[in-house]
Amino acid sequence: MRTNSTFSRLAALTTAMAASVTVAGAQQQVATTATTGTTATTPAAAPADSSDSATAAAPTKASGRAALLPPIVMQHYRPNDQRGINVFETPKAEGVAFSGFKLSFGAAFTQQFQGLGHSNTATPKVVAGTNVNALVPIGHGFNNAVANGYLNAQLARGVRVAMTSYLSARHHQETWVKDGYLLIDDSPLAIAPLAKLMQYVTVKAGHFEINYGDAHFRRTDNGNAMYNPLVGNYILDAFTTQVGGEVYLRPGGLAQGLVVMGGLTNGEEKGMIQSPIKRSPAFLGKIGVDRQLTNDVRVRLTGSAYSQSRAATQVLFSGDRGGSRYYDVLETNPDEKAAAWSGAVQPFSGSTIGLHAQMLNPFVKVRGLEYFGTFERATGRGVAETAPRTIHQTVNELTYRVLGDQLFATGRYNTVSGRLAGIADDVHVKRTQLGGGWFLTPTVMMKGEWVTQKYLDFPTTDARNGGQFKGFMVEATVAF
Repeated sequence: MRTNSTFSRLAALTTAMAASVTVAGAQQQVATTATTGTTATTPAAAPADSSDSATAAAPTKASGRAALLPPIVMQHYRPNDQRGINVFETPKAEGVAFSGFKLSFGAAFTQQFQGLGHSNTATPKVVAGTNVNALVPIGHGFNNAVANGYLNAQLARGVRVAMTSYLSARHHQETWVKDGYLLIDDSPLAIAPLAKLMQYVTVKAGHFEINYGDAHFRRTDNGNAMYNPLVGNYILDAFTTQVGGEVYLRPGGLAQGLVVMGGLTNGEEKGMIQSPIKRSPAFLGKIGVDRQLTNDVRVRLTGSAYSQSRAATQVLFSGDRGGSRYYDVLETNPDEKAAAWSGAVQPFSGSTIGLHAQMLNPFVKVRGLEYFGTFERATGRGVAETAPRTIHQTVNELTYRVLGDQLFATGRYNTVSGRLAGIADDVHVKRTQLGGGWFLTPTVMMKGEWVTQKYLDFPTTDARNGGQFKGFMVEATVAF
């Protein structure tokens, strides 16, 4: 009798646990669409009588490509895979229903094969018997693989903490925590006016990738290359992480699609209390509109600004710890880690005074055809300079996606012009990229590009004089 009683209790407990799991799974079922980059909550119907929950129907299993997608369990979340394409700020819509504390992990891995060649016409500059203007000899081969790790925790309804780590990178070859922050989209307190306000407001606080411009949403972030239709990022790459906060206003109704953001950070890539006379806060802002005009037409236009009166180490255009995808091009230093930003232009670095930057980003999507533009201007000077310098960047990118967005072809033309430190006249850098790719699954993508970059009007004593590199890149990435 004791044994039978024990088995009866175990059977009852097992039945109750199974019913609980079934109901929870039904309530959290999410329908995802890999081709639109959106998620929609699709809760299954609850049992008519809670006492009958043990016999409730299990959620319908996904099939086809949808079955290859990792489930989304975080609210207000941009997926790391194909669904994250053309998602900019984290969605204000919940995405999934809150059902208690959740913990999720993700990762991204990227590997390239590089087939680039380079040359220059700089006058030889011999130091200790070595021509320091001679370029590093390079050939074809594989670059080191890089990887990201993702950790997210749902702490309360609309309250999430996120952390990204660079498990390996070109510049930081050891594991490096990129960012960690708190995202608040709902009131953690049962206060009606606050809950009403949070229907339209988002607060982001911690150490995070600042939201200056829209280009950083489409770039390759070290191990995750899903959002970038090409292999390389921009010549002038506005990307950095800083400590501070951003507040977003996204109203509904007649103002549906409006995005307004204001932010304040420490202006440095890391926490810093030394050299206070050299440092000041950085202010950033964004305003724009993002509207789905019809089922086939989406239009987005934003303007952003970044302003800082002084910095001990200016990082707006040199804050990428992942480094460039183009290894060793136009480099004279054979140390890949130290010379990690090959092909990029970094006009302001070190101690600076008065950096002010603005970026305008139009985005138009008509069915499978996408246009994304970047028009940027930045003015500032180093502490040893007597007058400010200005640099401009223009980027025009066209992408066409077919077969449910599984295949795509793309092209980008990127120009940078302006004054660099130590050079009396304006210089110009021009890059053309043509490529395409294939999503084998929503989490696995292969792409390639042909790239040509030329350096114009650099002094003959500069290693970049008459510089150019060209060739092909092939890249595979996995992200989930």
